[in-house]
Amino acid sequence: MDAIPLGTLGIVLVVLLVTSGFFSIAETAMMAANRFRLKHRAQKGAKGAKLALALLAQTDRLLGVILLGNNLINAASATLTTIITVRLFGEGRGALALGTLAITFAILVFSEITPKVIGAAHADRIAPLVSYVLGPLLRAATPIVWFVNLFVRALLWLLRMETSAEVSPTLTQEELRTLVLEGQYFRGKHRALLANLLDIESITVDDIMIPRNQLHAIDVAEKPSILAQQIATSHHTRLPVYENDLDNIVGFVHVKQVLPLLQTGNVDAEHLRAIIRPAYFIPAGTPLLQQLQQFQNDRRRIGLVVDEYGELQGLVTIEDIIEEIVGDFTTPAPDVAGTYGRSADGSVVVDAMAPLRTLNRKLGTHFPLDGPKTLNGLIVEDLGEIPEAGTRLALAGQHLEILQTQGRAIKVVRLLPPVGGTAPAALQAPEGRASSKS
Repeated sequence: MDAIPLGTLGIVLVVLLVTSGFFSIAETAMMAANRFRLKHRAQKGAKGAKLALALLAQTDRLLGVILLGNNLINAASATLTTIITVRLFGEGRGALALGTLAITFAILVFSEITPKVIGAAHADRIAPLVSYVLGPLLRAATPIVWFVNLFVRALLWLLRMETSAEVSPTLTQEELRTLVLEGQYFRGKHRALLANLLDIESITVDDIMIPRNQLHAIDVAEKPSILAQQIATSHHTRLPVYENDLDNIVGFVHVKQVLPLLQTGNVDAEHLRAIIRPAYFIPAGTPLLQQLQQFQNDRRRIGLVVDEYGELQGLVTIEDIIEEIVGDFTTPAPDVAGTYGRSADGSVVVDAMAPLRTLNRKLGTHFPLDGPKTLNGLIVEDLGEIPEAGTRLALAGQHLEILQTQGRAIKVVRLLPPVGGTAPAALQAPEGRASSKS
């Protein structure tokens, strides 16, 4: 070593530090690379991605060759630094300590921290590139890595730790939803669409159905003049038909098939029965995704929700299910459009029978969905009584004012500003459903 010039030793030391940095950046990039993205690129024919996946399939050997190379080089760097220090400053303790500090600092900055930060930040681009070097190194160092891994596997066996050669990460539905909402992979409408699609498994037909008391249905036993008026003023293309009692559903009638009867004045029970289609019933509690598949299999677009006793609960259409995924895409009927009304002061007047899911989606509120389905039901459950008009309360972070009640139900509610925001401290309750009545 004494015959080698100091300049040459310095150049060799720099090369060793750079090589150590390569192993550090390779280790971080390979471990942080998105395997799903690599698989996609490999399917497109990217050679580097294929090689990276092949290396990741044998993680123990890959890490073995990376750590073997990195530690050998770091040890060589430390030895070389000692030689340079001795030749420059002698064998004093202070000189050796200074050399140790210098090489430690150099390794940390240039061979460890900086390369690993770069590798983590650009893992998907770097992993395929470093694979071209790691592949041949792994083949060349196979005997050494195999020998070292014998002790590694023995130690893991003693610790009762199971390992898998192939890393196959799995995500729960909640983890996948968090990835969609908070990750950088999806934005805007795509993010909302995927989040709705993940949520649909936890939603049932009861959550989105038009409740029984809001159904637009016709009684086949009515007078022809009343039937004609009901059909002519309807804003729906399909209408449920019952006889005398709403629980006695006869079927559905398509308005376009009734138009000829309207023109000839033959809208009566006899002619209507001839064009009535059989009713399609849906058990209450059916998951939306399952019902969507049933609609597809049975080639249906509309169904009536019934409980375990066969009593009518509401109505669901295939459009209602699709809107839970993609958002509103149909023009609401005039009576439905009037469900919401925003005032100049920022408050929103809503129909108390509006579904909580719809309010949360349209107005940004955070009403709980694990209990009552409508705003009326939520308020009554919280208060334990039918409130009088003028009552104010805080509910799930939103403060409200009862504008109108009728009989056994609340009819109209005003959501005071900020709608969808956080209620003032005076109105906030400690729990999601706690209220403050005035």
